[in-house]
Amino acid sequence: MSTLEVGAKAPGFELLNKDSKKVSLATYKGKKVIVYFYPAASTPGCTKQACDFRDNLGSLKKLGFTVLGISPDKPAKLKKFVEKEGLNFELLSDESTDVQQAFGVWGKKSMYGKEYMGTIRSTFVIENGKVLNAFYNVKATGHVEFLRGELGL
Repeated sequence: MSTLEVGAKAPGFELLNKDSKKVSLATYKGKKVIVYFYPAASTPGCTKQACDFRDNLGSLKKLGFTVLGISPDKPAKLKKFVEKEGLNFELLSDESTDVQQAFGVWGKKSMYGKEYMGTIRSTFVIENGKVLNAFYNVKATGHVEFLRGELGL
């Protein structure tokens, strides 16, 4: 698995949102975009992380950030997650894992001694197609606070 370096060109993507409408990274040209990858909607850690972004979205928007969450979940599962948790930002479906592979976040994981392939929780800050920050293996809890510290916000 190769990872993205700061200053690298961010892989472009066009993925389906909860309503099966296409959303492209190119749409956000000129804006600062926080793209975060998470393993699965409606799981405890992913719910904590999504709700953290939900609760801090207003202040992030004031600082010029847009938030996009990406997982291998189907759009229908994303829709249920958004509705249940009252999420106020786009969640995108990468069922093929092509985008996760391009960002270097699809890799070997282990649970209870068993290895498997999955999404490595990671976050990127992108502006004008360039990676400004790349954080791999991040924690779900306190994620926005971690980002604020790293970004000097």
